[in-house]
Amino acid sequence: MTFLLESIFNGMSIGAVLLLAALGLAIVFGIMGVINLAHGELMMLGAYTTFVVQNAFRALGEGWFDWYLLVAVPLAFVLAAGVGVMLERGVIRYLYGRPLETLLATWGVSLILQQLVRSISWQMTLQIALFCLLFFGGMWLLKGRTIAQRWHAWVTPVLLVLSLGIGITAGLAVGGAAGLAVTKPWFGAQGVDVTAPSWLRAGVNLLGVQFPFVRLFIIALTAVCLVAIYLFLLRSQWGLRIRAVTQNRSMSACLGIPTQTVDALTFALGSGLAGIAGCAISLLGSVSPNTGQNYIVDAFMVVVVGGVGKIVGSIVAALGIGFLNYVIGSGLFTRFLAPGTGLYNFFEFFASTSMARVMVFILIITFLQIRPAGLFPQKGRTVDA
Repeated sequence: MTFLLESIFNGMSIGAVLLLAALGLAIVFGIMGVINLAHGELMMLGAYTTFVVQNAFRALGEGWFDWYLLVAVPLAFVLAAGVGVMLERGVIRYLYGRPLETLLATWGVSLILQQLVRSISWQMTLQIALFCLLFFGGMWLLKGRTIAQRWHAWVTPVLLVLSLGIGITAGLAVGGAAGLAVTKPWFGAQGVDVTAPSWLRAGVNLLGVQFPFVRLFIIALTAVCLVAIYLFLLRSQWGLRIRAVTQNRSMSACLGIPTQTVDALTFALGSGLAGIAGCAISLLGSVSPNTGQNYIVDAFMVVVVGGVGKIVGSIVAALGIGFLNYVIGSGLFTRFLAPGTGLYNFFEFFASTSMARVMVFILIITFLQIRPAGLFPQKGRTVDA
């Protein structure tokens, strides 16, 4: 009974991490059909946001430190969502219907974000902030104006060059005068650690099984995100618009639905969920520029196995993959087999974290040969066409 309860809990905890990492991808890839290889880097930004907020609260005093997650989780969502909107507005919007170009573009963005975190300084931070303020603020001010519509092919490139030039020049001048060029924030190329609040450092023992509060917190956070997504997509006006645009973009535009705004909102939602996932995984290990790369393959794996665009499928796939990872990696099967037999040696060979992932990949490839559309395939005339 004890090992069964332990297996279920550990499988659920691993599945919750995978599901939280895959939720945003299930929306962006499943609903919008965009292969976003920068999803892992959005998780990385959420993890670094948690680290920065942690240090800010630690500077306020020990009494404040235990409450930093209450600020870190929503701030990670907002920051990742903002970066997602900029990515959608600046890159993705011009590549809809071109999956290969989208894949290459988002892969390039992921490399840029990784190198940005490695090389960041306060001067570079100032330059980026000035550029975003000038460019996106200018685009917002010119939106709907006659000159912007008439000279659209020229306004955007000119505004881009001017914003870039002013941002770099002003950043160099101010940063050089203030000595910010060599001053680093709290992070850089090296890995950093996020310390869990005191109320997450213990656990509870039930029937001989230890349940760490950190894992319980991640499971609860995943459940809250699932409920929020359900209520938003199925019980709100914007959720209705998102589903309408997904099913028939042309008809939705004819009915007055702002499809471009819906695209940006959908991408922001998926990116924000990636930020929350980064906040959660920062509690489990060291945070580095490569943090997102450790989860992006598993996230795509969950979405594909569950069925593209199916949140329920992602839930089932994440829990199933998490349970298989734990059961195979912990060598649970060897408890029921006689030592020295062929099956015992087989399962003992895969009884490690890395080899368990290999076995799970083999099982997934075999499964997709039988059901290429996943557990919950899409249905309807659009799919048949």
